[in-house]
Amino acid sequence: MKKVPNVFAIMFFLIIIAAVSTWFLKGGAYERKQEKVGSTVRTVLVDGTYHNTESHPQSIQIFTAPIKGFLRLADIIVFIFIVGGAFFMLNETGAIMAGIQYLVKVLKGKEILIIPIVMTLFSFFGAAFGMCEEAMPFALIFVPMALAFGYDSLVGVSLSFLAAGVGFAGAFFNPFTLQIAQGLAGVQPLSGMGYRILVWFLVTAFTIAWVMVYASRIKKDPKRSIMYDLDQQRRKEIEEQQTATAVFTWRHGASLIVLLLGIVFMILGVILWQWYIQELGGLFFAMGLIAGIVSGQGPNQLAKSFIAGCKDIAGAALVVAFAAGIVVILEDGGVMDTILHGMASATAGLPKLLAADVQYFFQLTVNFFIPSGSTKAALTMPLMGPLADLSGITRQTAVLAYQLGDGFTNMIIPTSGVTVGTLAMARIPYERWFKWNYPLQIAFVVISLSLLVWPVLAHWS
Repeated sequence: MKKVPNVFAIMFFLIIIAAVSTWFLKGGAYERKQEKVGSTVRTVLVDGTYHNTESHPQSIQIFTAPIKGFLRLADIIVFIFIVGGAFFMLNETGAIMAGIQYLVKVLKGKEILIIPIVMTLFSFFGAAFGMCEEAMPFALIFVPMALAFGYDSLVGVSLSFLAAGVGFAGAFFNPFTLQIAQGLAGVQPLSGMGYRILVWFLVTAFTIAWVMVYASRIKKDPKRSIMYDLDQQRRKEIEEQQTATAVFTWRHGASLIVLLLGIVFMILGVILWQWYIQELGGLFFAMGLIAGIVSGQGPNQLAKSFIAGCKDIAGAALVVAFAAGIVVILEDGGVMDTILHGMASATAGLPKLLAADVQYFFQLTVNFFIPSGSTKAALTMPLMGPLADLSGITRQTAVLAYQLGDGFTNMIIPTSGVTVGTLAMARIPYERWFKWNYPLQIAFVVISLSLLVWPVLAHWS
């Protein structure tokens, strides 16, 4: 495979490109106001208030952008460190590997069934309550499992991360994207549920079929995987762990129960108690600590395991900071709103179907700069709603265009901290993930444009 730039080199290059753009684009800004959506107060743009402002060309700021990015996403970065340390403590118990060995025996000859079962579950979580950051740690479980089943690490990360991302895009309830977008667009929250469930089912079924076909090919010939050389090393590590955990003990069982209870509490916490990064990080830390104690590890061993896990995951944490630095440069340069305004203006006065498509591509493009679904909804829907009225399409359709444009590319854009963080946890180089994932993204574009046809023709409301 040809040598490609390191992900940090790619990120810094994008920071430079963003800085260069601040020298050529005019400065601009919208007025903003605080608006309450449910129990959350969001900052939204005021339509019609865009005006030119002085730009602030960025130069030496490219060196401080990653630092500002670190501070901006400090909660996610610390979360990555905590999760890395916690899972290393859990992994040292040998319970995960022992559990995988047991599953391999139980599902021998039927390994393929794990793909539709697990992916449907995670896609549902993404569609129902917006699982995103919460899916990151599962890469540490499913990648070794996929390798043990004879697949590759790409299949492993698809079981949770890809599935949750697809559910996030085709959401029918997601409070972080759908409900906020509908509220800001002046649409009744959770309306249009029937068609949205159909959308979720179709995109989930398609993605599962895609992964199953790929997994079957890799099972027959592992060398067809672009991760083959790196996965070979992982397989050696797994074989060594399997040798060390040849017997399933009560301590393994107790540690797995701790893991299962942790997952249950994570789901309940997100749905019932609105837990987010801090609470989830504390939960994973407690889970790793308790599992380590149950397995018989002493304080010193637990501390060493935690530090080793943090070291192993440090690259994932730091690359998130570089990704956030791109947005920092655009905002500090005063051109973020200029980009938003230019894209939004392109949808006015177009034929209905074309207007819906342009709104979709607008959201698709904005997603590169603003990966956060809720932030993007707060910034763009106050513009997209009125623009939908001018174009003769319903605001419900504009919300769907936002959803589809927001969700799918989150799984491939380098500005998404969740994406680069998950890939680092899975030990998958970004460039290899991009090469594997971009044909799927092309398919998602075709599917998204097709799913927008009926809402436009039926004047879906």
